[in-house]
Amino acid sequence: MDIKIKYAKDHVGQSVTISGWMYNRRGSGKIYFLQLRDGTGFIQGIVTESDGGMESMQMAESLTMESSVKVTGKINAHPKKENVFELIVESIEPIQVCKEEYPISKKEHGPEFLLDNRHLWLRSKKQWAIQRVRNTVINATYEYLNDNDFIKIDSPILTPNACEGTTELFEIDYFEEEKAYLSQSGQLYIEAAIMSHGRVFDFGPVFRAEKSKTRRHLTEFWMMDAEMAFADHEKNMEIQEGLVCHIVQKVLEKNRQELEILERDIEALEKVKAPFIRKTHAEVVKELQEMGSDIQPNDDLGADDETILTKKYDKPIFVEKYPAEVKAFYMKRDPKNPSVALCSDLLAPEGYGEVIGGSQREENYEVLMERIKEHDLDPSVFDWYLDLRKYGSVPHSGFGYGLERITGWMCGTHHIRETIPFPRMINRLKP
Repeated sequence: MDIKIKYAKDHVGQSVTISGWMYNRRGSGKIYFLQLRDGTGFIQGIVTESDGGMESMQMAESLTMESSVKVTGKINAHPKKENVFELIVESIEPIQVCKEEYPISKKEHGPEFLLDNRHLWLRSKKQWAIQRVRNTVINATYEYLNDNDFIKIDSPILTPNACEGTTELFEIDYFEEEKAYLSQSGQLYIEAAIMSHGRVFDFGPVFRAEKSKTRRHLTEFWMMDAEMAFADHEKNMEIQEGLVCHIVQKVLEKNRQELEILERDIEALEKVKAPFIRKTHAEVVKELQEMGSDIQPNDDLGADDETILTKKYDKPIFVEKYPAEVKAFYMKRDPKNPSVALCSDLLAPEGYGEVIGGSQREENYEVLMERIKEHDLDPSVFDWYLDLRKYGSVPHSGFGYGLERITGWMCGTHHIRETIPFPRMINRLKP
């Protein structure tokens, strides 16, 4: 009977066949311990002459690291470890025995070597665990949004303009000498869909030509944008709070093995419960200055500021109402204080910093036109976006999260380059 390793617990005492890879081996002479994986999990295969015969012993001895195999044997519960199972090997059928030495050994390798061999590094236990957590974050996001009346709307990757007025875009030649840009966010496009569906989201790759080498930046990454009709700034933060709590809950529920492999402090994730901390930008600036930062009242928060602040708290922090001058043109101003925008950044604790950015959007045509001009943008490029304010405009809000940043926080990973299968950075386009 062929089974996946994750179902080994259901077949104790039975003879089964597992197809996978031998990623390590120890022992010699009278016993071999084969470390096997099949994509769903890991199991140790124990090879002895009494259980598998001399042929299995010889095959175990000849196997090289990362050889692919079919191993048949009886599932036993580990004598000392709870919920751990072993395979008492009866026979080994090689699929491919590697002729060359596997490049990634147990010795220490530098990050550049590992990234050069990313196609192989993905097989390691920790990298396996990170991608499994990433998958849970994705599925939990769909689950929460679908349960809260959002539908998925796909936005274009090729766009004629910037979303936030930045020049840090990847420009490409389009047809007949026209220019196009790789999308930096699907936000503006899915705003159009809220007039049809009420609540919508997109989820896909976006691109930033920002020449940054920090641990929080990638050139290509995955972003989820959500937009909601009839939602103000407060409702926007409430939805974000619910989404993050749901993601954390699902990771804790589905990825215990992965978090253990990553040596993640589970207690830190268990503290992520609503309500989150809320502070205004002005309050945070004062707090940071008292902690030694040189941030000024009209400055945006830098990565160092976010790190300092979020190491102080064990819950996520909404930093809201930033100075309007440092935020995007589409953000609505606070009627009680027009110098600040009705926006927020959600900062993850333990020094992880910003994972979500959101705001109430400006719904008034004349005001939005004024903002576009203030930001020295060409109004003609935004004709279609301005149209949304002409025909049945309503108060609305939205937010976007970076998948790699949230995954990195869940995993306790220092650099988000490990949270995407094949990272693209300012100095890396391969493999």
